[in-house]
Amino acid sequence: MIALFQRIDPMVRLIVGAILLATVLPVSESAHETAQGVVNAAVFTLFLFYGMRLSRGEIWQGLGNHRLLVPLVIWIFGVMGAAGWLLWQASSAFLPPMLGLGFLYLGVLPSTVQSATVYSSLAGGNVASSVVAAALVNILGVFLTVPLYSLLAGSEDAVFSGQTLVKVLTILLLPFVLGQALQRFTGEWVARNRKYTTWIDRSVIGLGVYVAFSSAVAQDIWTMLDAQVWIALLLACSVLLVFAYGGVWILGGALKLSRGDRIAMLFAGGQKSIAMGAPLATVIFPAAMAGTVLLPLLVYHLAQMVVAAPIASRLGRTSG
Repeated sequence: MIALFQRIDPMVRLIVGAILLATVLPVSESAHETAQGVVNAAVFTLFLFYGMRLSRGEIWQGLGNHRLLVPLVIWIFGVMGAAGWLLWQASSAFLPPMLGLGFLYLGVLPSTVQSATVYSSLAGGNVASSVVAAALVNILGVFLTVPLYSLLAGSEDAVFSGQTLVKVLTILLLPFVLGQALQRFTGEWVARNRKYTTWIDRSVIGLGVYVAFSSAVAQDIWTMLDAQVWIALLLACSVLLVFAYGGVWILGGALKLSRGDRIAMLFAGGQKSIAMGAPLATVIFPAAMAGTVLLPLLVYHLAQMVVAAPIASRLGRTSG
């Protein structure tokens, strides 16, 4: 049993653990504001480390790979955003409104950074391109995710406002810029102590999921969603996952990318970032709404972690 538990991806264990903790011991209503403040501070710290970790040289070098980056950005924010919008519209008949809206939020999120790079490496992909591509789309996500969500959701469900913009810029962009400014003095230390940035990364994700899902538990999400809704949610996430991986792989082939870049594009384009999505949801959505909107992302993320490993293994065996 212990050996089986250890074989489960740490991120999967973390997310499931955060959901279980929020179910058994959710954040109380009186403590929610304090918990949100802790999340905001943790997100600020995380993006500070992101800024210190990625060198400007890597950014400029990666930006030169236009044949990979331009279609990848269009795919992640344009095509996947449109797919999320379509799922939101199509799900209105069988999913609660806030849960359906979660597919739109999922669609406009950037890709993962760490796992996309790891799986690209295992599959024999271009690791340098993967690192820069994932980092770039996450930087763009700071500017694009919330406005795109607001635009596609329409005025009735839009959450983008001047106050939200200030929050996003202060908590995500400002620390990244500060990290870039401090990189000259701290870059070597961060490179030597990657375990700390990994620990911070996972802690912020777990904390964001816990706080957001606590609000969903307060809204009785487990009794609000019956078996049919859960089945519909799983099927919708499966459809989006197949479309994401299959579509971006076909796109890479149509663009005649090198095998290494095509693999990098596959994992960067098929995955969605809970590292960005969970904390950001607690920042831009009301507490009563955040946990429910986040649920499709949680299911999608768990599914992508399950399918990424065998895909990477298969591609790795056929590389070379």
